[in-house]
Amino acid sequence: MIPVHTDDEAQLPHDERPSKSQAKRDMDALQALGARLVAISAERLAKIDMPDDLRDAVRDAQRFTKHEARRRQLQYIGRLMRGLDPAPIQAAIDEIDGVSAAANARQHALERLRERLLEDESALDEIARRTTGADFQRLRQLRRNALKERAEQKPPRAYRELFRVLRELEEQSGDNVDD
Repeated sequence: MIPVHTDDEAQLPHDERPSKSQAKRDMDALQALGARLVAISAERLAKIDMPDDLRDAVRDAQRFTKHEARRRQLQYIGRLMRGLDPAPIQAAIDEIDGVSAAANARQHALERLRERLLEDESALDEIARRTTGADFQRLRQLRRNALKERAEQKPPRAYRELFRVLRELEEQSGDNVDD
C-alpha cells in the first residue's frame, strides 16, 4: 500500500514527518470532530462556518441510518477536514455545547438578568432597549408565573421558560447580555 502524505509532509525530511501512529490519531480526532458535527441539529449546523462540500457531507451523514454507510461517511468527513483548520469548527462546537468561556459568561449574564427581572419588573425596560421583537406581555406573564411557582414551591417551569425566552431574545438581537 502506498503511504499518502499531504503536500506539507512530503516536503519535510523523514525525521520531522509525523509518525504513522500520530497521523492515525490525528485522523481519528478529525473523524470524532466530524461525528460531533453530524450530531448537531440542522439549525445550529447552519450557524457554523464551513466549506459547502463539508456541510453537504455532514447533512448526508445525518440522513444515513445504516451503521456501515454512516461509518464510511464519517471517514469521508475526516478526509475533507484534513485540508481545513479544525480550530474554528471546534470552537463553534464548544460554543454550542456551552464549553467556551464566552458561552458560560453569556449564560451567567442571562441568569442574572432573569433574577433582576424576578426582583423588579423595571428590568423589562433594559430588555426593551436591547431587543426590538420582545413580547412583553408574555415576559410579564412568565415573571408572574415564576414568582407564583417559587412562592408555592412548585417545579420551576415558568422560571426555566423565562430563561429560554431571554436566551432567544439575546440570540435574535445578536448582542451579549451585560450587567
